[in-house]
Amino acid sequence: MTSIAGKAVLITGANRGIGQALVEAALAREASRVYAGTRAPFTHSDTRVVPVTLDVTSDEQIRAAVDAVGSLDLLINNAGIAGYDDLSDAEVIARHLAVNLYGTHAVTRAFTPLLARSGGAVVNNLSITAFAPLPLIPSYSISKAAALALTQASRTLLEPRGVRVHAVLTGFVDTDMTRGAQSPKATPASVAEAIFDGVEQGRDDIFPDAMSRPMADGWRALASSVLEGRFAALAAELRAAA
Repeated sequence: MTSIAGKAVLITGANRGIGQALVEAALAREASRVYAGTRAPFTHSDTRVVPVTLDVTSDEQIRAAVDAVGSLDLLINNAGIAGYDDLSDAEVIARHLAVNLYGTHAVTRAFTPLLARSGGAVVNNLSITAFAPLPLIPSYSISKAAALALTQASRTLLEPRGVRVHAVLTGFVDTDMTRGAQSPKATPASVAEAIFDGVEQGRDDIFPDAMSRPMADGWRALASSVLEGRFAALAAELRAAA
């Protein structure tokens, strides 16, 4: 995908933070249609924006969203939750996994036929906590680590269907989640622009801010990243031999 212009884009969690910024960035890059997936009612002055009621934990709403969209070039799994915890309550871990992992998987799976038809792409908005957990939000960190593994596996499995899968590894961004943090934070608008730049430039793993960007070269040289490529080749070899 060399340009967002003329493309149909679906963004989950589009009502605030990075999601809201992604809507504006997609419009600025002349997307033909921007489907704004939100749990609460959503309106926008631009007629290219189509609100879609979408709780990523609801199979019924996901099916209805697929019917409403009809044609899609780019899916951005941005919806997520983050809460402070200490791993003492398994239900808290389960809630984070339900949205940040299973929700991402369910939405991707449902929209894959549309994306395969258009030769489209999936973007999973993750976090550098996928690399190392932030102890204040360990359940969130666990869910993002799992979602990174999901993204890497999906990348290999969807490649034969012509669907590209991108991971976005964000650092501190000025959103509701980081409101109490005093560390330097990127703006949602700058992160949204960097995400679309990464998609248009064909980067598998996108590091969109000053905190995450220095990790890019090191990550690509790490054993886990190298293994992803080796395992992808092995999977293709085994499929061909089957």
